[in-house]
Amino acid sequence: MPLISGLFSRRRRYDDLSVSIQEHIAERVDELVSEGMPRTGAEQAARREFGNVGLIEQKSRETWQWTALESMLADLKLILRRLRKSPGFTATVLLTLAIGIGANTAVFSVLNSVILKPLPYPNSSRLVSLHLEAPGAGGLGSFTSGLGVSPSMYFTFSDHNRSFEAMGVWSTQNSNVTGIAQPEEVQTALVSGGVLEALAVPPLVGRWFSQADQDPHGSKTVMLGYGYWERRFGGDRSVIGRVMQIDSVPREIVGVMPRGFRMIDQDFDILLPLAFDRAHQKLAPFYCSGVGRLKPGVQLGQADRDIASLLPVWMDSWSNGPGTNPHWYEHWHITPAFRSLKQEVVGDVQKVLWVVMATIALVMLIACINIANLLLVRAEARQQELSIRAALGAGRSRIARELLLESLVLGLLGGVLAVGVASQALRFLVHLAPADLPRLTEISLDARSLAFTVLLSVFSGLFLGTIPVLKYAGARIRTLYTGVMRTASSSRERQRTRSVLVVAQVSVAMVLLISALLMIRTFASLHGVQPGFSDPKHVETMQVFIPDLLVPDPVVVTHIQESIADKLRAIPGVTAVGFAEAAPMDGNDPNWDQLLVEGKRYDGVEPPLYLYNYVSPGYFQAIGTRIVAGRDFNWTDLYGMRPAVMVSEGLARQYWGSAAAAVGKHVREFSHKPWIDVIGVVEDVRVHGVDHDAPATVYWPSLRPNPYTTPATIAGPQFAVFAIHTSRAGTASLLNEIQQAVWSVNASLPVASVRTMQDLYSKSLARTSFTLIMLAIAGSMALTLGILGIYGVISYTVSQRTREIGIRLALGAPKSELKWMFVRSALTLTGLGVAVGLCAAAALTQSMKALLFGISPLDPLTYAVIPLVLLASAALASYLPARRAASVDPVEALRAE
Repeated sequence: MPLISGLFSRRRRYDDLSVSIQEHIAERVDELVSEGMPRTGAEQAARREFGNVGLIEQKSRETWQWTALESMLADLKLILRRLRKSPGFTATVLLTLAIGIGANTAVFSVLNSVILKPLPYPNSSRLVSLHLEAPGAGGLGSFTSGLGVSPSMYFTFSDHNRSFEAMGVWSTQNSNVTGIAQPEEVQTALVSGGVLEALAVPPLVGRWFSQADQDPHGSKTVMLGYGYWERRFGGDRSVIGRVMQIDSVPREIVGVMPRGFRMIDQDFDILLPLAFDRAHQKLAPFYCSGVGRLKPGVQLGQADRDIASLLPVWMDSWSNGPGTNPHWYEHWHITPAFRSLKQEVVGDVQKVLWVVMATIALVMLIACINIANLLLVRAEARQQELSIRAALGAGRSRIARELLLESLVLGLLGGVLAVGVASQALRFLVHLAPADLPRLTEISLDARSLAFTVLLSVFSGLFLGTIPVLKYAGARIRTLYTGVMRTASSSRERQRTRSVLVVAQVSVAMVLLISALLMIRTFASLHGVQPGFSDPKHVETMQVFIPDLLVPDPVVVTHIQESIADKLRAIPGVTAVGFAEAAPMDGNDPNWDQLLVEGKRYDGVEPPLYLYNYVSPGYFQAIGTRIVAGRDFNWTDLYGMRPAVMVSEGLARQYWGSAAAAVGKHVREFSHKPWIDVIGVVEDVRVHGVDHDAPATVYWPSLRPNPYTTPATIAGPQFAVFAIHTSRAGTASLLNEIQQAVWSVNASLPVASVRTMQDLYSKSLARTSFTLIMLAIAGSMALTLGILGIYGVISYTVSQRTREIGIRLALGAPKSELKWMFVRSALTLTGLGVAVGLCAAAALTQSMKALLFGISPLDPLTYAVIPLVLLASAALASYLPARRAASVDPVEALRAE
């Protein structure tokens, strides 16, 4: 019969067997009685003929019995009964395992969702980021994302490549939506043909953009993101065909993307077609991101070589205008360096997550070592029982199986509880994680995370049981305790295993505490860096975008921006207002281009590239950036089109030796353009975060002649970030007054991204803060568990050596000497753990080098402080049981023995 069905029906079958045997014997008794034999004699004769009933029952049962499993089930019942009778021990072990396994599961869920899981696109392994490098473009290293793809590149690559099924480019911007309730600024992703086809995610409602939608002279259409569709239209499917006013352009809604769809690594509210006018494209500008889907069987290297061969075709097919050299970009040595889209999305965050995962895993190791010590004590208390069982015939494998099964049960029960801990811990991690953590919205406790929990639970159980098995399931278990052995002092051999485990705990704790202190010192170093602006708590920033279809004249746009600044300056509590195309650390990369310096010879070498920002008068005062030499722009400079420019202090020192020497010098963007006066120098600003060097930056007035057109036209940014210096920054009342001030100038302009400079500053430190907090939590847990381990070992040693202590005291041993004996033992174990931990930390913290700032992985102060902390903690943890030992009454101790 099948084993499983036999297993669940075995009790009934056992009962039926006993009944059948008794019926058979009864029938034989009746036969013998009918032949004239007395019933008593007949019963005895029948039983002699039948044989040993118990033995026959056992042999009969074995024909359908699953012996090993039934034996294991019996052991399991015994183990559960034993755990129920030791609630304190069971609760301690399960709680420790639940916290350790739960924390590891939560961090693994983040790691799995961000790094291990494929991107949420069909066959995402074939998706490629069209990443370009330009090693010959000096200064490009100051920017965050290499060289973008120009629209003319897109046309060339898309028309002539042999490696991609689909290819396209995209970019982001903010757009104004009007005509639906209040004016609103929304996040917009602009996509060319080929982008949605490459990502291959069909719309939830409606259709993708068609080729006609990508025609600049064709129909004007828009697609909605799922969140915006739900928020603004209530998820109404009949929204298809309705018209929205976006940047003063009526657009028909043609589709809605499904829940969870992101534009690579960007959230968006609406999708717009890029709709390039092919007839008016040039070689530059390089502002688009690119994505492509490789054909089956094509590798990244093949795609790199394919596109590299098209770069000369690109330069032959386009130019930057009459009289320009289309092969000028050969000096940049543009090279395709395509990488998987997943690598592009994840970036370098995997370094942080792997460090956090390793940290939590080490905490789990310390927790397991603590529990192993508890199990050793528990197994030692059962040594007499195990010895008797061995003497009665229980084999080493049977005893080992029971010990392993007990630890495995504890591991699995801890894993069950860990699922609840992991769920709560995951919420905490997601709340704590930096906002720019890739794939943050995809983090969840999925089937792979649960499988990880099961594996970790089984591994923990086996690890916990192995040490007691090796120590107490050997041949020596057959030696029974005697009365003398029960009262003997604990031998060195019996203490050695627990001592080794304590040394291991201390060494792992040493690594974690050093890592945590390195991150704390990194955080302190970052806070000591001057970011290039002051008083960030009192600077409010907000964005205003004026579409060119709403106001086409740049001069009028600047007048509107100046009027908004005047209205904002009139708000009570506001002391300074200015605006720029980009604010520090706001995620909006400024423009960049080359800069020529008067008197410097380039001799065929291309001038380096620098960040460009376009600022208004008063901007530096509002943002808190010092003008170290010269003066600020004024409105006469802007409206009079005076050739004036300001530069950062680092750029001034690079060319003229000092900030003061730069004032009055001349620069220009192109060799055929007139020279421009340097009128001021401002302090260096860490544009990309305090952990990035401040790039050399050129500041142009927000209204000036356009250097890229011949004859020159007037240029001014339509997108402006306003900086408002006020003691009311961050208050709801200020936000309402800001909105009213903007709408009093133009009721069609929405106010977006209102936040303080402190928010932007804190955001730039978010990843460091996340790593710091996780390491600090792990280090604190490690220190606590390490202290508990030392306390437990010394306390147990005291309890085992009570008789010896009593004898020592009776013979006149000073109490201080007894205390020092136990404290010295703890310090010896801690010292060994510190020595091992120092060596391990020196090797392992090298992997944290990329996360540190201003601190070496071998920072002397850190490596001096942590050993002292551990030694002091060990002394304190051992002093309490040592004091208890010194207070033992010799008479009571000897009487107890």
